[in-house]
Amino acid sequence: MQIINYDKTFQGFLSAVFDIYEYRFKNVKFSISDTSLFGETHSVVTSEENASRVWKGLLKYISSISANQLYKCFLSEHKEVEQLLYRYIKYVFDSKAPIDHDYSNEAVLGVWQTAKKVYREKHRMEAFVRFKLTKEKLYYAIVEPDFNVLPLIINHFQKRYADQRWMIYDMKRKYGIHYDLKEVTRVIVNFVDKPSSESTIIHDEKEELYQDLWKNYFNSVNIPSRKNMKLHIQHMPYRYWKYLIEKESNILKR
Repeated sequence: MQIINYDKTFQGFLSAVFDIYEYRFKNVKFSISDTSLFGETHSVVTSEENASRVWKGLLKYISSISANQLYKCFLSEHKEVEQLLYRYIKYVFDSKAPIDHDYSNEAVLGVWQTAKKVYREKHRMEAFVRFKLTKEKLYYAIVEPDFNVLPLIINHFQKRYADQRWMIYDMKRKYGIHYDLKEVTRVIVNFVDKPSSESTIIHDEKEELYQDLWKNYFNSVNIPSRKNMKLHIQHMPYRYWKYLIEKESNILKR
């Protein structure tokens, strides 16, 4: 067995697929470590050129929509996701015919189902992100999505908040995206304390007022007689409440 080790980026994964075909590896397994006791390790050197060749090769046989599903599936970070994606890609190249909707194939079905979950999480993040304003006039938000969806929400927030400096930070994956009015870049921030216990010192003096206004608005449109917690939780699961301003004072109690 050939153990494939790569840098855990999507470009690195595509470079790994290129190497598998280039070296004609037959029995492969993607590893999270540099070494393995169960096979010979092949360390992939990420190559933009090789990754592009694989991507363009896929687009000869599947639509761009299906190709983008591969990327969304990769962002799920599910265990064995590389094996699933590799089976899908191998099926594409072996068939050399459109297989986009061949859900009888477990790899095609698996990629489609996983990509759908990631896309749903993307939309939830776009709806549930709540910004706070710092003294430096930077709007920031803390999130902990189930999947690595920050790369998928860049366009939405860059268009919606094109005239503001903002940062969205993923506490689970320890990185964020920062917009400086020109471009979006990836950033790493070392928090001394959990954001939930952050000091108001970093906030703009009007931030507390803005938050109170938002909470009051949310409270005013919440009609107790029409409250349906089961439906509410279905659309806004508990795991998102942690960083929602309107939940901080338990306006809607469980």
